[in-house]
Amino acid sequence: MRFLLDAEQRAFAASLDALLTASDTPSVIRGWSRGERASGRALWRRVAETGVFALAVLEEYGGLGARPVELAVAFVELGRHAVPGPVVETVVAAALLGEPSPSAKRLLPSLASGEAMATVAHEGSYALDGEAADIRLSLAPDGLRLAPGHGPVRPSLDPARRLTPLAPGGELLAAEPPVEHALAYARLATAAQALGVGLALLDRTVAYVKQRTQFGVPIGSFQAVKHRLADVKVALEFARPLVFGAALTLAPADVAAAKVAACEAAYRAARTALQSHGAIGYTAEYDLSLWLTKARALRTAWGTPHECRALVVSGGGRRW
Repeated sequence: MRFLLDAEQRAFAASLDALLTASDTPSVIRGWSRGERASGRALWRRVAETGVFALAVLEEYGGLGARPVELAVAFVELGRHAVPGPVVETVVAAALLGEPSPSAKRLLPSLASGEAMATVAHEGSYALDGEAADIRLSLAPDGLRLAPGHGPVRPSLDPARRLTPLAPGGELLAAEPPVEHALAYARLATAAQALGVGLALLDRTVAYVKQRTQFGVPIGSFQAVKHRLADVKVALEFARPLVFGAALTLAPADVAAAKVAACEAAYRAARTALQSHGAIGYTAEYDLSLWLTKARALRTAWGTPHECRALVVSGGGRRW
């Protein structure tokens, strides 16, 4: 069996890649890390215009319907360019609000159009970009609530992932939200994003080792360097079909397996990139750091490797 993206899906990926390449995402990421959100919101709107967030919203609320394969295609590109903001969380919010209701009618159109961004967290835990989100959803013991505010920003391993606690209470939106369905979307989007991060790290490292010389030859000609990069390539290529296979099934075990494979491959790519770049790889001013920190943060987002592996072994599902 051959599983390949069709021409329309490949064109969608290419258009996103072109848009993000022209958007100078490193400067957008650094501005977002400082709390300067103007350029980040402008990029968010441009991404939304391509239909990325509409892919998780029902047509009756201004979306394109549930299209997880196309969503995975989009998130690979978002990861490849390290787009900041609560991109995964906005998709999760759309999944939690997906069932027809007054809340869905009120909130989903703005998520699909890009007018609003959302974040989601358990009550009492930290939410990503809570101070930037227009819609803050809290998973409380009695259901899904619209959090009335947020606390102070806390430091994160990835400076572009700004963490804030959500205020308790707020309007009750749903007593029994589709948590398992939303978690599947969260892990799928995170896996696809991690795959894109790993691919970007590999591309940047290959380009660097072709230019950096030692003993009068490029370091990319050394067998040790070649073998490390080959291992990264193999890990990413093994992760890719798992990600798109999980997008077809959305089965909890499949999505968990995809997240483990993609995030571990991205983490391996980050370690190899750091080793291959040497001291410059540790420098925050060097763009590589924007992908290094994201690879590490995504590894534990929406489920640690241990949690996801346990789900794969059990073959079942579990709640957050």
